[in-house]
Amino acid sequence: MYLSKIHIPWAQAKNPYQFHQALWRLFPGHEEADRDFLFRVEQQQTGVGAQVLIQSPLQPQSTEQSPILLAAPREFALNIPNNQRLRFRLRANPIKTIKDNSKGTVEKRGKTFTKTVRVPLLHEEQQQAWLERKLQTFAQLETLIIQPEPVLYFRKAKEGRSGKIQPVLFDGIFTVTDAEAFKKAIVQGIGPAKAFGCGLLSVARA
Repeated sequence: MYLSKIHIPWAQAKNPYQFHQALWRLFPGHEEADRDFLFRVEQQQTGVGAQVLIQSPLQPQSTEQSPILLAAPREFALNIPNNQRLRFRLRANPIKTIKDNSKGTVEKRGKTFTKTVRVPLLHEEQQQAWLERKLQTFAQLETLIIQPEPVLYFRKAKEGRSGKIQPVLFDGIFTVTDAEAFKKAIVQGIGPAKAFGCGLLSVARA
């Protein structure tokens, strides 16, 4: 796996479509592949651009056609042992799924089900409980700081719909209890909204 710091100029960073195009250009020849990288916007400044941390199985490449400034990618091995204490950072989209009668029904395998919708978890105790459920397969949470962040609005032109997500920044310390499950969580990310910069679990030795 590779961890890289990049700078996306404001001209691309201010437009979500161009922002994602800029990320894909880091992996020439793989633009049509399924997204297998995770990213987190560390800082964004109007008129300047965005500082982004990106994790990927392929080494990112800068090209003459790309406006992105790419710092030297750092390769890392997923060899964290059990009982290792780690500091972590995670921007996530804590949600729950509920039934919504106003959305109608859907047929699955000959049965009728009420359609469901995702709703954000807005209270800190709910957010912590959500995180603990996500961590329980591979780590024991020790300390936690929760920081709410601004709402992110999006529009999916192909589907003709718009929406919003409520990201939260988690910082804390946990102890790894299952090294293999931990590796899987690092690679796959945690929670939904990965296309919007959520899910990247960053760790360092505590």
